[in-house]
Amino acid sequence: MPLFKRMFKYLLPYKGRLIAGITSMLFHSFFTIFFIRVFQDLIETIIQSINSGQEGLQSLNLIALSMIIVYFLKGIAYYGQEYLVSYVTQKAIRDIRGDLYAHLQSLSLSYYNKNKTGEIISRVTNDVEKLQQAIVNGVVGIFYQLVTMIGGIAYLLYLNVRLTLLLIVMLPLMAYILGKFNRKIRMVSKRVQVKIADISDVLQETISAIRVVKSFGREEHEYQRFSLENEDNYRAKLKTAQYGAILSPIIEFIAAIAFTIILWYGGYEVFRGRMEPAALIAYFTLLLAITAPLRSLTRLSSTIQQALAASERIFETMDISNYIIEEKADAIRLERVKGRVEFAQVFFSYKKGETILKNINLTASPGEIVALVGSSGAGKTTLVDLIPRFYDPDSGSIYLDGKDIKGFFLASLRQQIGIVPQETILFGGTIRDNIAYGNLAATEEEIIAAAKAANAHLFVTGFKDGYSTIVGERGVGLSGGQKQRIAIARALLKDPRILILDEATSALDAESEALVQEALERLMKDRTTFVIAHRLTTILNADKIVVLSRGTIVEQGTHAELIDRKGIYYNLYQGQFKEDEGV
Repeated sequence: MPLFKRMFKYLLPYKGRLIAGITSMLFHSFFTIFFIRVFQDLIETIIQSINSGQEGLQSLNLIALSMIIVYFLKGIAYYGQEYLVSYVTQKAIRDIRGDLYAHLQSLSLSYYNKNKTGEIISRVTNDVEKLQQAIVNGVVGIFYQLVTMIGGIAYLLYLNVRLTLLLIVMLPLMAYILGKFNRKIRMVSKRVQVKIADISDVLQETISAIRVVKSFGREEHEYQRFSLENEDNYRAKLKTAQYGAILSPIIEFIAAIAFTIILWYGGYEVFRGRMEPAALIAYFTLLLAITAPLRSLTRLSSTIQQALAASERIFETMDISNYIIEEKADAIRLERVKGRVEFAQVFFSYKKGETILKNINLTASPGEIVALVGSSGAGKTTLVDLIPRFYDPDSGSIYLDGKDIKGFFLASLRQQIGIVPQETILFGGTIRDNIAYGNLAATEEEIIAAAKAANAHLFVTGFKDGYSTIVGERGVGLSGGQKQRIAIARALLKDPRILILDEATSALDAESEALVQEALERLMKDRTTFVIAHRLTTILNADKIVVLSRGTIVEQGTHAELIDRKGIYYNLYQGQFKEDEGV
């Protein structure tokens, strides 16, 4: 019941159409049962009029016409039932999927570190589809089938009829109409599948690139992009439902005409004494009162159980709160900053009892280059991830220009921070789109200027389509150096005051590294820069080198100062960096 209550909350905004759909459903059920009553009158007329001649035949024709009218009205009610319920359901599903995606965007990186991407995508796509079945089949379908079954059984009891006849009727005209509509439904269904694939593509990109999305504060932008695909998917599915809603009453109406003709002929045969009335009664009673509702009810149990399991997974995800980076009620919007960053007694752990950073005290002055060095797992990336609040420390504080970063709106804080990661994340659009991700309002001139500053303009213009070149998913059409320079152009366009370089040249060849390093030097100018060091060049130019070991700062100073101390940095330099310097 709690699950159904939560689902019902998504139906409430569309309660007008929902009530209209349920009303149509009741009318449809009524006409289904009422038809049997008309049918009974027809049989009684036939029996009473066997010897009445033309007058009896006129009554027979009149009641047969009434049956067609009832079936016509029943078809209209069915269309209203199917279309309106589908309208409400698709709206609710669209809203649930949108809320789920927005909630996922609000979760910190810890959630994505602990959950598989495919699992997350499955909850937004497959599980939501299962939830749709729960709404249609569980809430609406069972109600309709039960009403029809109860009414049909009650009338059967009233008639005292034993159902023993199974009838299958094949009509060429029905097959022709069915084939026509199936082609239309198939075409629309393909479009639905394409739209589902588009939704999956957006999810795959944004979730795999969540660090980039968050560092540029593009959660709202990605939500709008997702909403467009979600809206198209909703419209395509609604069209499919509309075709289905039209097809069923047409087939049923044609079948009704065929059945009426058969019944009329059967009545004619009764007049001639060649057919018993009981055969006619069993025929229509079985068809209208038992067969369809009974088949539907036996299919619903497993479907509903699967859908309820899916709804549990969906609402379980939407109830996650411990991974949300909270904004204070009195948070302020951060404007242009000087760029002084200070860590004060910061402790951090991903898991309770497994401390990653211990008592971090570090200050970076405006425009200063701070290099972080240490062995793998020392906590370098974790430290810089705390600056844009991808995570919050367990204790201690981080200050920006003397103010705790928890007092700023997340989007405004991250707007001041640019990140160039070791593994460059590009989206599947054009080179222009990827550079403009740093500033969605940038002009073409600004995009080109950023590309030139990043040493990217020359290779971009060498492509046939220039800045309109499609880079492919995650930039598969570009080399590592090219992707890195586009990432630098993206960061330049953002114009951040604080820059984070996470081993940005570690995977490049010598020629690409030289071009990227030159671009990085332009990017770092007059910005507070944190460099996770891999190559010697940046280390030598750093204003401060911070040596981390097992999550603790063990040394800090300039290159010359640390070499003179002959401590941990000296040993790292001798073992790792000196060879690079010789090269």
